[in-house]
Amino acid sequence: MTPAQPNADLPPARQPGWFLALFALAAAGGAVAYVPLLTVLLPQRIADLQGGEDVAALAQVTFLGAVMASLSNIAVGMVSDSLRVRRPLILAGLVASNLLLLMVGEARSVSEMILLVMVWQVALNLMLAPLMAWAGDCFPDSQKGVLGGALALSPALGALAGSLVTFAGLVEPGARLALVALLVSVLVLPAVALGGGRMRPALIAPSAAAGPLRSRDRVVLRMWAARLLVQIAEGGMFAFLLYWLRSIAPDYPEHGVANIFSLVLVCAVPLSLLLGRWSDRHARPVRPLVASALLCAAGMLVMAAAQSLALAIAGYVLFAIAAAIFLALHASQTLRVLPAPQHRGRDLGVFNLTNTVPGMVMPGLTVMLVPQFGYAALFVLFAGLSLASAGLLAGTLRRS
Repeated sequence: MTPAQPNADLPPARQPGWFLALFALAAAGGAVAYVPLLTVLLPQRIADLQGGEDVAALAQVTFLGAVMASLSNIAVGMVSDSLRVRRPLILAGLVASNLLLLMVGEARSVSEMILLVMVWQVALNLMLAPLMAWAGDCFPDSQKGVLGGALALSPALGALAGSLVTFAGLVEPGARLALVALLVSVLVLPAVALGGGRMRPALIAPSAAAGPLRSRDRVVLRMWAARLLVQIAEGGMFAFLLYWLRSIAPDYPEHGVANIFSLVLVCAVPLSLLLGRWSDRHARPVRPLVASALLCAAGMLVMAAAQSLALAIAGYVLFAIAAAIFLALHASQTLRVLPAPQHRGRDLGVFNLTNTVPGMVMPGLTVMLVPQFGYAALFVLFAGLSLASAGLLAGTLRRS
């Protein structure tokens, strides 16, 4: 007897909660892999090698690493599309990136460290690129919202890992990168080991829409531009928050900024989950994105007008929570709009440029505006970018 075939008109089956949780932890493992290194451990290692802070060396390794991350994410995405496998590549990237992470700690010169970080970025994206493409292979549109909410866990755990590995007396400085590698493995391996058979055939069936991403679909282009605009604003505030707060209160402490970041990340996780679940239940995937972008603009305008430290911090908290929600939910909704599953990895690599391009744009914007017009002008510009992002999304997906 021929077994009954599933109805092709039925939507893909939803994933169980345990797999959603494991995938969220795996995605967070990606953040744990790079946040402690790039924000804390790498600057300290350069200072150790140079005998003091070396801003030029840090800028060089950061820029070249970002270039390698951008190129390798697209290239690895194309490879995973061509081979039609995700999990073996994720595992290979995990092993290679962990080994290279340990080698970074053994570098004996800045030039050697720069080379190792560039190669490490390739290995890291060998893990990250197929990981996000795998999400598109597994999670149906009816779960994209809650998936995005779960992805808000990534920056929170990345920041927590940075605090953990540098906590005084917890681990010797020479063992910090090994601890990072261990944490990444603990977070990523369960999803890879237990995620067999989780792909949904309807989500990986090839589509005829296989032309170049830039000419294929206006929805995709607007989603890309909307994320880029918010990323520019978010990246700028991350880089210059301390300087701005000290322009209002000269004695504002560094740990105060760390506390604000922690508050933002903690608040963003449950709010992202709630909004993501709401968007799934009501089939309105874009409305939370538009609302978040509008709140980003509101927070920036409060910051531009702030004359007191309390109002300044309130404006930033509003902006930063809204931006964190936007970026988490946008990451999952991108999977919904990409029209060619057979090129999902490549196209997500193109979207990944929105994470790296802002780092190249921000210094120029800041140099042009802040010395002559002050931080208020920069914040008004960021508010305009956030409003433009909301307009792009609202104008393209009016019925969402």
